[in-house]
Amino acid sequence: MAEQKQTIVQPAAAPNKAKGARNQSNLQSMFASSPIYLGDMSDEERKKSYQALCLDGDVNDSVEVAGVVVPGGQGNGVNAYSRDFGEAPDISQVETGGGGLPASPYMPNITSPGPGSLNAANQPEFNGTLPDGSNRSNFGSGLGGLAQPAETAKSISEQTILGAYISGKSFLGSDGKS
Repeated sequence: MAEQKQTIVQPAAAPNKAKGARNQSNLQSMFASSPIYLGDMSDEERKKSYQALCLDGDVNDSVEVAGVVVPGGQGNGVNAYSRDFGEAPDISQVETGGGGLPASPYMPNITSPGPGSLNAANQPEFNGTLPDGSNRSNFGSGLGGLAQPAETAKSISEQTILGAYISGKSFLGSDGKS
């Protein structure tokens, strides 16, 4: 995230110099119907619009055609989801084993499905030694590999662009220190 305030739609006052400065009255004359100059668009309005359109609520990529809801197909194969991550998984409830299931909540099943098969449904259960998740030392900082998405998602979704994002953290306390 930028540490310096960036121009959204309301630029800083034009410097008073002969060359290299914009002429505000010429811009307003050329683009008289611009929503910026009509007062319909401001930095605050853009932030609120971004919050509503990109960060809050559910995305439903379906359209209604003649009273029938049809998947829109524009969601890269995911037609509906919650931007608030309400369906975040509880890692302790992940089913493990063979047949294409992961070896543990933290590791895919690395066994071969067997000679001549490419089908994950043919994978046997992994019988090797699983790494101890509590001994992980990941690069960087944070809560580590044992953090529960079902718990951390709520703190992430409560942030707003109009509030205070915290540089270098997903949310206050996510660095494991504060």
